[in-house]
Amino acid sequence: MDDLFRKVSNLLFREKREMKKTTLVKGKVVLMKKNMLDFNDLGASVLDRAHELFGQHISIRFVSATYADPAGSSDKRPRGKLGKPAILEDWISTIAPAVAGESSYEVTFDWDENFGLPGAFVVQNLHQSEFYLMTLTLENVPNHGQVHFVCNSWVYPAKNYTKDRIFFANKAYLPSETPELIRPYREDEMIALRGNGTGMLEEWDRVYDYALYNDLAEPEDKRPIIGGSSDYPYPRRGRTGRPPTKLDPKVESRLSLIKSSKIYVPRDERFGHLKKSDFLAYGLEAVLKVLLPEFEALSDKTIDEFDSLEDVMKLYNGGIKLPEGPTLDNILKDIPLQVLKEFMRSDGEGLSRYSTPQVIQANQSAWSTDEEFAREMLAGVNPVSIRLLKEFPSRSKLDAKIYGDQNSSLRPPYLTEHLDGLDVHEVVKANRLFTLDYHDSLMPYVRRINATSSKIYATRTLLFLQKDGTLKPIAIELSLPHPDGDKLGAISKVCTPTKNGVEAEIWQLAKTYVAVNDSGIHQLISHWLNTHAVIEPFVIATNRQLSVLHPINKLLHPHFRDTMNINASARNILINSNGILERTFFTGSYSIEICSEIYKEWVFPNQALPKDLILRGMAVEDTNSPHGVRLLIEDYPYAVDGLQIWSAIKTWVEEYCKFYYKNDDVVQNDVELQSWWKEIREEGHGDLKHESWWTKMSSVQDLIENCTIIIWISSALHAAVNFGQYPYAGYPPNRPTLSRRLMPEPNTPEYDELKKDPKKVFLKTVSPQLQSLLSVTLIEILSRHSSDEVYLGQRECPKWTMDVEPLNAFKRFGDKLKEIEERIDNMNKDVKFKNRYGPVKVPYTLLNPSSKEGLTGRGIPNSVSI
Repeated sequence: MDDLFRKVSNLLFREKREMKKTTLVKGKVVLMKKNMLDFNDLGASVLDRAHELFGQHISIRFVSATYADPAGSSDKRPRGKLGKPAILEDWISTIAPAVAGESSYEVTFDWDENFGLPGAFVVQNLHQSEFYLMTLTLENVPNHGQVHFVCNSWVYPAKNYTKDRIFFANKAYLPSETPELIRPYREDEMIALRGNGTGMLEEWDRVYDYALYNDLAEPEDKRPIIGGSSDYPYPRRGRTGRPPTKLDPKVESRLSLIKSSKIYVPRDERFGHLKKSDFLAYGLEAVLKVLLPEFEALSDKTIDEFDSLEDVMKLYNGGIKLPEGPTLDNILKDIPLQVLKEFMRSDGEGLSRYSTPQVIQANQSAWSTDEEFAREMLAGVNPVSIRLLKEFPSRSKLDAKIYGDQNSSLRPPYLTEHLDGLDVHEVVKANRLFTLDYHDSLMPYVRRINATSSKIYATRTLLFLQKDGTLKPIAIELSLPHPDGDKLGAISKVCTPTKNGVEAEIWQLAKTYVAVNDSGIHQLISHWLNTHAVIEPFVIATNRQLSVLHPINKLLHPHFRDTMNINASARNILINSNGILERTFFTGSYSIEICSEIYKEWVFPNQALPKDLILRGMAVEDTNSPHGVRLLIEDYPYAVDGLQIWSAIKTWVEEYCKFYYKNDDVVQNDVELQSWWKEIREEGHGDLKHESWWTKMSSVQDLIENCTIIIWISSALHAAVNFGQYPYAGYPPNRPTLSRRLMPEPNTPEYDELKKDPKKVFLKTVSPQLQSLLSVTLIEILSRHSSDEVYLGQRECPKWTMDVEPLNAFKRFGDKLKEIEERIDNMNKDVKFKNRYGPVKVPYTLLNPSSKEGLTGRGIPNSVSI
């Protein structure tokens, strides 16, 4: 059959070419076929080849940038002349390989002498299935030489579109500089991407639009709609157009878990453009399908409980045995084989054993030391919350009319013996007292959370900067709302370091309550809100308001890869009602509400690393510093490495932007740019639209700063708070996600148990087995780099622009990142930097720009892609 296809196809092409008498221009199209990218659609190749045999081809027509269409256009706008259509050659004789890969096809064009420079091309797909169009390159275009098009987009069958797909030449144009004959196509493409705001969107739709977070729960779950009000402000997410629920028309209906990978996002934003094809989405589904229904009684002695720390180590030494029976078989049958191979043991009896997290590789107990507890605030998975204590005692910002006196109860006598003989006020004045303060963020929710199975405190932790540059925790304040009412203020207890007796165990438990709070704030705020959620409106606005021809679109596009897709999966599996985060973190059903409350304080310009460090008191302005700031803790690994990365990004952005924007007037008169910035503020982040939350867009420097912040959030900030999750939190005792008991009080059975068996009390306090398994499995997925990851300083296509100067600037950026990586490696080997290594012997590599595939604890992907 293949031979027949090939002979018929060659005969048809030979006859057509013999009739041609005009100039021929050769081109090469590089694409990936659907069946090479999809786990289950292996029949696509046969159907497409059958369509090809019956004259249903993939055709391409070029649009001239220099000669107008003599027929004119219905909208009276001059448009470029359309060339004669040409079809991809030898489609049916090109056999798709068994594994994912690129396919190249020749295409031959009859070139009209009065055609000039091609500025775009229209593609029409008459096949049965879609394909991923990567590039088109023309050789020897008369008077122009080589012309290159970078596409990187899915092209569905023509029947799915109201207009043919168009792709533009690989050159950036400001709106005012766009060739006149191409401008109508540019504008039409933007209109198509915006959609009409109505209807349910299908997988082939290319619509970018906004919606509230009204799809996280069924109405009966009683979760608030997040976004669209001053009570519950939130960034917008991508619109899907799914119908409302019957019980509440304001709530969007949800897809079942089995269909979670089918949530609409524009197809070009989905996983699967390379060979791993939705692996991560399937992996997240596997977590819930396998673990939640079946893991109710895994422990050998007690239900849903670790019996000892040795019991925890079974996660890494032998894997977890799954329950047997037909139910499990039904669960596993829908999960792709590639995913099962990753998660299941070779004997098929249980989950693969987890890799041993770095935090316990060198020493299984160093994680519990005071030194490591403090060090991880500077170099762990959440190094963005610690701040300088500027007044002692701390004063609460909570409304005293509602919450009473919430000021700190810490006083000098608690601290004196831990300050090396110094007075506490001298230490504050010398900038040597730091705090991890979650009191005001959590106190409004403590009473409600503690009415559930979780039991938490609102915590304040004080740390003393020692002469060797390390931090020493010196006091922890544990606060509860007054039992007789919020207006009566807080009831607090203070714990301080003690090495012996039951007081030492109380200190360890106090650190545990802080770690629980830090884990929740990290996952919900530092990670989800401050990277995933806040970036999605930028992705949407960029596609709606900045043409693919726009230089700022070309600059930012790599930093939005896969973000909408992973966020869509998160809405259905992670942050939704009864999702993984609600089940595994102490915040429970209040998780997204707490997120919304803290979002009220989010300010865009404050996300710039130097500004953030200054606001947290971790740095002061210093014009003599290469980064413009001086760190108060010189050995602050996140900040030291981060400032180098920040400066490299800013230099690259500055060189790029100044190539296209010669003065401030160009910025102010760029209609697409101004519409983009307005839409981000007024729609994408519409609940925080007041100008005090935003920088302006009136100068070249504004543009440089704003783009630098966007790239920083998408790349380095996300890497710093994401890829350290498994190295540190893969061992649950180090980063427990919830606590189930309050501190034992003297003269109680719990207090006596603490004296007798403190480890058992610890395990009864922190996350039980099921929640630990869920969280470890989740972060094991989230901490992995995929094989097709694209890192900071890299691009998927080396010819991403025809402009030489930006390409040269980008090369300098990549070279600078390599220098930074070498500098980081050298600092990690220098023993004087104690905070880079710590008692656990884990070097700080989270901001090393490059990485290999897998669990590496390093690497900065371009985007929030996981």
